[in-house]
Amino acid sequence: MSGRQILVVDDEPRMRRVLEIMLRKMDHEVACAADGHEALRRIQEGPVDLVISDLRMPGMGGIELLNALRAQGNKLPVVIITAHGTIQSAVEAMKLGACEYMLRPFDMPVLQGTIDRILAARDMARQNDFLRHEIEREWGGFVGGGAAMKAVYDQIRLVAPNKTTVLITGETGTGKELVARAIHSASPRAEELFVPINCAAIPDEMLESELFGYEKGAFTGAHKDRVGKFELAHGGTLFLDELPEMPIGLQAKLLRVLQENVIERLGSNRPVPINIRLIAATNRDPRAAIAENRLREDLYYRVNVFTIALPPLRERPEDIPGLVHHFLAEFGRSGPAAPGITDDAIARLKAYSWPGNVRELKNVVERAMVLAAGQVLEAGHFPLAEVPAREATTPVPVSAPSCKELNTALEGLEEKLIREALDEAQGNKARAARRLGISERSLWYKVKKYGLD
Repeated sequence: MSGRQILVVDDEPRMRRVLEIMLRKMDHEVACAADGHEALRRIQEGPVDLVISDLRMPGMGGIELLNALRAQGNKLPVVIITAHGTIQSAVEAMKLGACEYMLRPFDMPVLQGTIDRILAARDMARQNDFLRHEIEREWGGFVGGGAAMKAVYDQIRLVAPNKTTVLITGETGTGKELVARAIHSASPRAEELFVPINCAAIPDEMLESELFGYEKGAFTGAHKDRVGKFELAHGGTLFLDELPEMPIGLQAKLLRVLQENVIERLGSNRPVPINIRLIAATNRDPRAAIAENRLREDLYYRVNVFTIALPPLRERPEDIPGLVHHFLAEFGRSGPAAPGITDDAIARLKAYSWPGNVRELKNVVERAMVLAAGQVLEAGHFPLAEVPAREATTPVPVSAPSCKELNTALEGLEEKLIREALDEAQGNKARAARRLGISERSLWYKVKKYGLD
């Protein structure tokens, strides 16, 4: 433990010098003060990691200095040293929060051991504060005090302490992964990994190896062993987003894993025990997905132990002002801040149906801040237009063009259909290819052909 800033407080110049030499030999930075008043001023001027103070000094002694720091809410670690110690002074110092009470004379190894122990404990406390902040940050992603969101918060608090499998349903952009992370952060598994995987974002032929891992030589290109997401999440939480996009055959293997808590890597018959909590999510109606043969009914019953249904933003317009101000503050930390937003603009946002939900609102607010260029956001900065129904789209005109015109028209139609499929799949090419009824390889070629990447 080295390289810290330590403040030595002693009215005797010789003792200050002795301590300074000892501490510098331990590679610490050292500042000195002759009494408690000077020490308080020095602490206000810059960072200090530890204070070593004499007990008795004219003006303000060690106990008074410690008392003043604690009255300010300052939890800086303090070591009290003295050549005239009493049980009463030791008890008083420890009651006020002194980390150590040392009698002079003491040698360098004892002092170094004491400092290392105190600074290590301070580092641990800082790490714990950071972890608590991270958990609060995860929950801080939720904005909204309406009845619908309060019900979601209550469900998270209820299910988080258990190992219960959770199914989160909701439209795209409602915050399903945020809910999953909040459950993990509030659970006994919070110190282990939260491992998310989007079943729609990974090609079908690769998803199995991503989940289960593989042994070297299991297939062409498997040049070394690889740990899958199940093993990676051991002891923690595995989040499977867009579960119905997982191939039906792989869903059967997933069901077996959930029943037996054992996996086998591809290319191996060696069972690997796992201990995970599963949280799944879908933006589809699970019953409809079952009817369309996208979701196994037995898997649905296995994961649907505790369901959290996230409300779309259009059903909680009362939360929109809070969300807007939250995003304004967030964007203001990394760029020019908007001084505010007008009531007319808020009214316009509340009247919109938000097909993309909170994710769309965030993007719209960011765009409005760019348009406003540091000014108050007004209704005109939010050019919102309802997304037309698919049935209302203008049909492609049918005529008898020439062969060259026909090729051009067909290419234009093909490009239009690919753009629509990519938009509906949110850029996921595997899902877009399935919508178009073509292979993913063909889609990649056409995306490159039309410059859509």
